[in-house]
Amino acid sequence: MNKKNLGRLALCTLLLALLGGCLYLNTLMPIITGYAAKNLASAVFVSGRNQQDVEQLDLNFSFIKYTRNKVDYASKTVTSRFLWASSTAAYREGYGVTLLRGREQDAFLAQTYPLPKVAAYEETLQWGDSAEIARLDPLAKAFVDDKAYNGTPFAFVVLHKGKLVAERYGKGITPETKLLSWSMGKSFTSAITGIMVGDSLVSLHAPMDIPQWQADERKNITLNNLLQMQSGLQWNEDYGNRSDVNLMLHREEDMGLFALNKPLEHAPGTHWYYSSGTTNIVMRYLRSQFDNDQAFLTYLRERLFGPLHIANPYFEQDMSGTPVGSSYLYVTARDFARFGQMYLDDGCANGQRILPEGWVEYTATPASASEGRYGAFFWLNRCKVCPDVPEDMFSCNGHDGQQIYIIPSKDLVVVVLGYSPKRCIDFNALLKDIMEKTDDGR
Repeated sequence: MNKKNLGRLALCTLLLALLGGCLYLNTLMPIITGYAAKNLASAVFVSGRNQQDVEQLDLNFSFIKYTRNKVDYASKTVTSRFLWASSTAAYREGYGVTLLRGREQDAFLAQTYPLPKVAAYEETLQWGDSAEIARLDPLAKAFVDDKAYNGTPFAFVVLHKGKLVAERYGKGITPETKLLSWSMGKSFTSAITGIMVGDSLVSLHAPMDIPQWQADERKNITLNNLLQMQSGLQWNEDYGNRSDVNLMLHREEDMGLFALNKPLEHAPGTHWYYSSGTTNIVMRYLRSQFDNDQAFLTYLRERLFGPLHIANPYFEQDMSGTPVGSSYLYVTARDFARFGQMYLDDGCANGQRILPEGWVEYTATPASASEGRYGAFFWLNRCKVCPDVPEDMFSCNGHDGQQIYIIPSKDLVVVVLGYSPKRCIDFNALLKDIMEKTDDGR
């Protein structure tokens, strides 16, 4: 082959490589622009944070940091652009933010219905022992102000024996600021499931009547399989690429439908794999037991958030109207602490039973194939992931370091919220120090 032909071949190869790269990059565009638009909109319109702070911290990674973001305070939308693509996320009062997919903005914003407000309650959390508070105050200051345990915490709350013994907030965050759950929302979805099981609206161990599953072995999947992350459905939870979880959260109109259409890879109940899609299947299924979205959201407020005294939560929805159970709950740090305390108190709060008897024990029972690390949309410490913390600890874990730790043997609930990528906070050391400073013998 002469030099001229070699040159043509090299040029063609280069052009094909460039074309392939552009085609792949194009498939990432909904993820890149969608992540920026959705998270910036929620941070600004739900949490009340500053756009610049969010861009410099939460969005300052990978391709996301190159997006150009326009916050429209009049329409309460955010449009994020990268190269040739853009995405828009819209805020609706009472509902929060939804990433717009498959529908015109004006038509979507007009789609509302009355929601029962959960009235502001008189604060029920009281401060505890003054000596414990004094011991924990330097730890709280060092953690939040000086990043003593690494990470960038926005909020830190500790309850001991049901009372506040530590509370501290970062720049621009207050006790009234509603903050993102990320995957701690899965644990709230578990609680909703428990309430509906107790109300005989759904069955935990019976096969589910999902139409798309009736022609194959998926018809044998139960709510228990899903709650324990043992459905056997195919899934990719890798956040660093064009994975199922990224496509679901940033491209799909109906997230639960996307996940439930995945094929079966393992017999239900035999293989453990963490899947955000699983949670959105559960939430979609729970929603299907009601006549409409309004009836479902009313049930959530009347049966969970209201009894917990969580005022006006934002459980943000996908375009189908279903709350994104895997990821998008916004309540305050104290609200997250109230949720943890309910589990410490065997499903009771404010003088009433919220979860059915036995549900907390079920929640903290290891899934058969999880090697002791997972219960029912809760993480466990049976495998000693935190070696200096009692094995009875169970927790709600969220992306970027969101945590609710529940330690029954120490009568402790610890809440950490903020932005700490790659789980860089030394939670074992933090919890060990908290336990030492709240020990009754000190």
